Amino acid sequence: MVWARSVLFSIVFYVVIVVYMILALPTLLLPRGVFLAILKHWSRLNLTLLRVICGLKCEFRGLDKIPQGAVLVASKHQSMWETFALITVLKDPAYILKRELMWIPLFGWHAWKSRQIPVDRGARVKALASMTARAKEEVAAGRQIVIFPEGTRRAPGAAPSYKFGVAFLYNALDIPCMPVALNSGVYWPRRSVMRYPGTIVVEFLDPIPPGLDRQTFFDRLQTEIETATQALVGADHAAAARNADKD
Repeated sequence: MVWARSVLFSIVFYVVIVVYMILALPTLLLPRGVFLAILKHWSRLNLTLLRVICGLKCEFRGLDKIPQGAVLVASKHQSMWETFALITVLKDPAYILKRELMWIPLFGWHAWKSRQIPVDRGARVKALASMTARAKEEVAAGRQIVIFPEGTRRAPGAAPSYKFGVAFLYNALDIPCMPVALNSGVYWPRRSVMRYPGTIVVEFLDPIPPGLDRQTFFDRLQTEIETATQALVGADHAAAARNADKD
């Protein structure tokens, strides 16, 4: 039954994405806030579909810790789930994402309209400068900049692989950083169709104030996210061992 429910959800999930992207086409000519409202509705619908079809719920902890205004949100990345789930609790997020995603028809158009921040991973220093310039524009508008410091999904229990770009961005933006821990990979494994019943927990940790040197910030961010994530995954160790993908 878990397999059948997982397949059903995957079919519905991707059909809904296409339908929403088509229905949202008129918003390309409207103020960005109109698309943001549709995006949030789509994100909440996904959480509802997961709960109804797969028995997969979610819990957000520490929402009261999120600073008002611009903040750098640095989140653990274990599955596709957090790419849309965080939208439901952040006021106006701007995601840092691979430049190639902006070239996808429909998706890319909406990503440009919603002012997401593309990064060319192959350009290195030039990419950091371009990403930072765009992030500063969105910070000036009071938005939350969302980055996955490891750059790609990591299975629960896998050795962390944080990229120093997050420290460069933190230093350049001079705003608080909100570390985020989660255990989504236990229930939504990467590279798998399976969606296991249970409760995904997202924990917003204490903000890291601006002003730290890059290395101190980088070490502190990784330690805090990994410690909290291990605690969340360890709370359901049997499920993690069963569901986590191997690198």
